[in-house]
Amino acid sequence: MPKFETTEKMFYGLMGRPYTDQELEDIFPRAKAELDEHDHENHVIKIELNDTNRPDLWSAMGLARLLKNYDDPAPREYDFFSSKVYTADNHGRELHVGDKAQQVRPFSCGFVATGKVVDEGILLTLIQSQEKLCWNFGRKRRSIAMGIYRNDLIQYPIHYDGADPDKTHFIPLHMEEDLTLRQICEQHPKGKEYGYIIKDKPVYPYLCDDAGEPLSMPPVINSARVGAVKVGDEDLFVEMSGTVLKDVLLCASIMACDMADLGFTIEPIKVVYPYETEFGKEITVPYYFQEPASCTLEQVHKTLGEKITMDEAKVALLRMGVYSVSKGDTVYITCPEYRNDFLHAVDVVEDVMIGYGLENFEPTIPKDFTIGRLSPAEEFGRKVKDIMIGMGFQEMMYNYLGSRREYVDNMHISGDKVIMIANPMSENFEAVRPSIIPSLLESESVSGHATYPHKIFEVGKVAYLEPSDNSGTVTRNNLGFMSADGSVGFNDVNSFVNTLMYFLRADYLLKAPEDDPRFIPGRCANIMVKGRCVGVFGEVHPAVLESWGCGMPAVVCEMDLDSLMELI
Repeated sequence: MPKFETTEKMFYGLMGRPYTDQELEDIFPRAKAELDEHDHENHVIKIELNDTNRPDLWSAMGLARLLKNYDDPAPREYDFFSSKVYTADNHGRELHVGDKAQQVRPFSCGFVATGKVVDEGILLTLIQSQEKLCWNFGRKRRSIAMGIYRNDLIQYPIHYDGADPDKTHFIPLHMEEDLTLRQICEQHPKGKEYGYIIKDKPVYPYLCDDAGEPLSMPPVINSARVGAVKVGDEDLFVEMSGTVLKDVLLCASIMACDMADLGFTIEPIKVVYPYETEFGKEITVPYYFQEPASCTLEQVHKTLGEKITMDEAKVALLRMGVYSVSKGDTVYITCPEYRNDFLHAVDVVEDVMIGYGLENFEPTIPKDFTIGRLSPAEEFGRKVKDIMIGMGFQEMMYNYLGSRREYVDNMHISGDKVIMIANPMSENFEAVRPSIIPSLLESESVSGHATYPHKIFEVGKVAYLEPSDNSGTVTRNNLGFMSADGSVGFNDVNSFVNTLMYFLRADYLLKAPEDDPRFIPGRCANIMVKGRCVGVFGEVHPAVLESWGCGMPAVVCEMDLDSLMELI
């Protein structure tokens, strides 16, 4: 979970008064945060966020904004946003994006912050906010990178484009040598850390002003002159680049609001694209793009179990910094400029719950008398586990979230039924597991040093898209097992399946499957029970093994235990 630290001077200054540790522990849950550590000797407060869908809270400014508004419901108006509702003067400043940028990182935007002298505390806070947003929200700079520059040295318009990595050069931050973009990726410490993001691209991202003065090579490093912000500066240019326009704009909005809370005056910049974006070719940033959301009181009552009135719901939302209006039984909200996490009505209900006050929900004792017992699915799963262990397999436990690379690319499948997370905080957790087989192969990919044969299994859940279901998805209890060895083949996995089905007392037939790129053609089979397919097994295709880096042949099987339990 995201963590950040702030000085007492910074945080108490934003909050308006000092707080005791007990007071901090009492108010932090309003932001799903907790006091991680309070270093009284060095006057440093360390805070941990227990949720990752609110990147606007990953700074002292964002956290203080929510906590102050909770006690005094009067959300601050940020009048520098440009959209269909707001208008903003960009003072003639423009950022021009070139055609080649689309080949590497297609989106860039920025704004100017003036009127506040940067002291050491502000500089450290801005650097930390930049790192948190780019590391957590920006997936370690892969999808979002940010740079802060000395605006008084910039001649507008600014130009962002893809550049020749062997001809374009500048002196990077913390170095004195003039290097090409490729050399920076190979020699600079930040190039070694982040250069892999762009090193295989035909062009590298490059930011410069109209006089040709280099600003940076996103997402790697700033220039040593314009990109070296120091204590005493008071005229800053903040730029974001990335792969998803809404994420880049949200990041800009968060930073703009945070810097406004620090006392900066935010001045917008017009971004001109050579290609159409979802918001047109010209966008004045900071840009308000969020869509309104709504929920009914019935949804609030059903979810929270509390008869909250419409007026109470609107006051609760206002305490969370959210303006709302009501029409009949429905409350409609205007999403704050720095948020984009209202994906469903239940997200509105969540803000109502927190704003209403968790302490106001009275605990109730269950009225129904029940006896705890294992569900039929759990009992059946345990029986399957006992059989697998009896055949010499070792049980494994895996995460239910992973990357598209693991679940789709490495398995050589289309991925049409894979459930993708709408706003993942990391590409390592961007998809819901549609199959247990990738998890088994991942274990095998790092177990080449262990004595063979390798025999592992898991009984766990998988989920995938299913249009015929009301929710559009289904979740199933599956069994997956794998055996890897130099001589393992179809007959081995067939015998494992036969043994398992014998002890489960299930009659089954085998049927040749349609083309399945995970297996060797002719060396796999579907498991049919009463005319219904409940599983598949076979020899893993060499291309799949190569994608995973597995050096031994392997056989795998996956069975739908819910369907099997219904049929036997």
